[in-house]
Amino acid sequence: MAEETPDNIAEEVENAAETGETVPEPAPAGGDAALAPAAPAAETRRERLEARRATRRPAARGQVSPEQREEERQARRAATAKQRRAYRAKLKERRAAEQKDRTPVEPDHAPEHGPGRAKTRQGVVVSAKGDKTITVKIDVVQRHRRYHKIMRSTQKLYAHDEANNANEGDTVRIVECRPMSRTKRWRLTDVLERAK
Repeated sequence: MAEETPDNIAEEVENAAETGETVPEPAPAGGDAALAPAAPAAETRRERLEARRATRRPAARGQVSPEQREEERQARRAATAKQRRAYRAKLKERRAAEQKDRTPVEPDHAPEHGPGRAKTRQGVVVSAKGDKTITVKIDVVQRHRRYHKIMRSTQKLYAHDEANNANEGDTVRIVECRPMSRTKRWRLTDVLERAK
């Protein structure tokens, strides 16, 4: 057998390309032919990928009537709905368990009252001239969140006083109520301290 040189190999490759044959792998240089591993089947990555896809593809079938197609669609939708229901039930159980284990968190509403419970304020009556109406001044003292300066402001609320109990200078407690007029949305509950 003639010794294989790079020129001989190049010629074999060209001849094989023209005829469409495959060229056998050359034996490793300076080694035993028995020790060389057997050449694997010439299978490219693309061929392996196509074979894998072919196994996943559904079997080819003949023509399907619209009724059969609709039945299959309904079956798919029913299966999906069943999975969805199971997932939502599991999620609901998990949330209930977390809610039970969790310590009370900050509510969405203002801290002084719960949802559906009326707000209460305490202030000083500055005017009781109107019939069944008092004007209450509420002093608000807050510290600025960023600059920490103490900011004072006043709020003036109109409250309903059914029996005309409160007078100017009284310290009163008022509670939120339904709108009684354009500006009145509060109602007198207690006169805490009378004016001297």
